[in-house]
Amino acid sequence: MRKAIITTTINEPTKATKAYAQMSDWDFIVVGDTSTPHEKYKKLDGCTYLSPESQEKIDKSLSDMLGWKTIQRRNMGFIYAKNYDIIATVDDDNIPLDNWGHIFNGEHINKYTPNDIFFDPLYPTKHNHLWHRGFPLQHISKRQNYTHEIVKSPVFDVQANLWNGDPDIDAVCRMIYSPEVTFDDITEYYYSDTPGPFNSQNTILKKKVLKDYFCFDKCGRMDDIFGSYIIQKLGYKVCFGPPTVYQERNEHNVTTDMKNEYIGYENVKDILNNEDFIFKNSYNRYKELMRL
Repeated sequence: MRKAIITTTINEPTKATKAYAQMSDWDFIVVGDTSTPHEKYKKLDGCTYLSPESQEKIDKSLSDMLGWKTIQRRNMGFIYAKNYDIIATVDDDNIPLDNWGHIFNGEHINKYTPNDIFFDPLYPTKHNHLWHRGFPLQHISKRQNYTHEIVKSPVFDVQANLWNGDPDIDAVCRMIYSPEVTFDDITEYYYSDTPGPFNSQNTILKKKVLKDYFCFDKCGRMDDIFGSYIIQKLGYKVCFGPPTVYQERNEHNVTTDMKNEYIGYENVKDILNNEDFIFKNSYNRYKELMRL
């Protein structure tokens, strides 16, 4: 089974990227940007580096649509890895724990059903005052009355694991709580048939998902969030699991983050019925390339 780890970075090799590069049973692929220290990653043992020039050889038209100085460059890595069986998408500030890379294949799983049209994957945890980035603010007050049962496990296409440290919450939540967390209460996997957000910073995808999974451009910090909802609308199954990374979050301006998340605050509440606010020219080209 061929397994690949995809990330994009503009930083010097980090504690996280060095650790992923040392995983002998995974191929580590770093997608460069214009300000990435190219030579450092070309020389990093265990790393395949996609330079800006090599990405344009993959497809110049998609590269132009995505533009530079953007985290959406990771889509070029997805195309490069399209023939792998398992693809992990990670961020360069998510340091893998000893349990990173475990893929759930249990016979039974915890199932949560909210009394709402959205599922917040943080609500079943002990830190349920927080909410996952991309969960619609308009639905936070509706998160009560989850039902829980243990059921026979379906086959999952996406596995989104949690993160200790600075969790993946939106800017509003971070402004209020500024949390440092440990999800030590989550030791088993869980899911919901109700759609909810997952991210691209610590997520494992099966090959069949990759042709439809995309981090959308021209939407600020909602690139992976919009992609997560699209995947679920297409019928792919997502499970969530114990933390497998410690997020030592790169420096951010939380007010700038809030501005870059506004398209989500305004529109995610309607994404199950309407996607007209998502720019899709690049997504259509991406899907064409995945079929080649």
